[in-house]
Amino acid sequence: MSKRDCYEVLGLSRDATEREVKKAYKRLAMKYHPDRTKGDVALEEKFKEVKEAYEILSDPNKKAAFDQYGHDGVNQQGQGGGGFGGGGFDDIFGDIFGGGRGRGGAQRAQQGSDLRYNMELSLEEAVKGISKEIEIPTLVHCEQCNGSGAKKGSDAKSCGTCHGQGQVQMRQGFFAVNQTCPTCRGKGKIITDPCGKCHGEGRYERSKTLSVKIPAGVDTGDRIRLSGEGEAGEHGAPAGDLYVQMNVRPHDVFERDGNDLYCEVPISFTEAALGGEIEVPTLDGRVKLKIAAETQTGRMFRMRGKGVKSVRSHSTGDLMCKVTVETPVKLSSKQRELLKEFENSLSSNGGTSSKHKPKSEGFLNSLKTFFDDISK
Repeated sequence: MSKRDCYEVLGLSRDATEREVKKAYKRLAMKYHPDRTKGDVALEEKFKEVKEAYEILSDPNKKAAFDQYGHDGVNQQGQGGGGFGGGGFDDIFGDIFGGGRGRGGAQRAQQGSDLRYNMELSLEEAVKGISKEIEIPTLVHCEQCNGSGAKKGSDAKSCGTCHGQGQVQMRQGFFAVNQTCPTCRGKGKIITDPCGKCHGEGRYERSKTLSVKIPAGVDTGDRIRLSGEGEAGEHGAPAGDLYVQMNVRPHDVFERDGNDLYCEVPISFTEAALGGEIEVPTLDGRVKLKIAAETQTGRMFRMRGKGVKSVRSHSTGDLMCKVTVETPVKLSSKQRELLKEFENSLSSNGGTSSKHKPKSEGFLNSLKTFFDDISK
């Protein structure tokens, strides 16, 4: 066995995750595989070194022994079936209290992991629905070995250490405890002639393109489950699922609250005072909105059925239009005179008439009451 540090061999830090260990191994195994190095002895030794490092770091027991004692700890772990072995006292009791892989034969190949994809949508796309193509990096079943990991024409062999059981029995006095087989890592089988494409993993990394149909009415936080489109499982086990998470971007005109849409519509001073008909935007185009005479700024007009159709029911929300009265700007001298004349026409005997300005009158009355209370 190579005496080089396993993390150094794979180019990893000591806090590398299980997935990072696998990725590093696949990359280096592909680089130094004998099928590619064409008889180069030095590179074949590199391949063996990479394989040994991966076998240690991918096995929880061996990794723990290596992290604590280096290669000596791993060598001791592999020495015996009669005592506690390299796993030690702590490892055995870890198996008793849930640290092991359970009883009853070889470990089953694990189902693939679920994946998540964050999809950005415009408000129009979310409201009306759309089909989109997405590209996701994932693990797929190796078609060359049909997910088995063994080279075409060969089969995995029963593990000689555990005789296909996936576990070995450790004895010390009256203790007899089952532990995961260190040779096959609980699988019960050994691949002696690995597939050249997936290097014995039964799956490999690849990007795939999927067409996702987004139903009308989705909102931020909604998600779509695509069954079986996650990572491929180990050695032919079922794939996980893909969850497409929705995120609707802010809109320049509308703000969404559930199935209702809100927008702010500017109107002129004259339209607010005299009333009239204006055009307002909807997601289906422009529509007419009737403005009542004497409308104050901030008034909300409801346009029924112009909101969002719910993705979960047949109900449709409303469009809420909040009007804002615009103050005229950049007035000419003539326009200023006309406005002053108009203002004077609203006054009676030099005082402001409550008939024309009910809000101002109410505010002044409230202000007077406030100061009277303070002075008491």
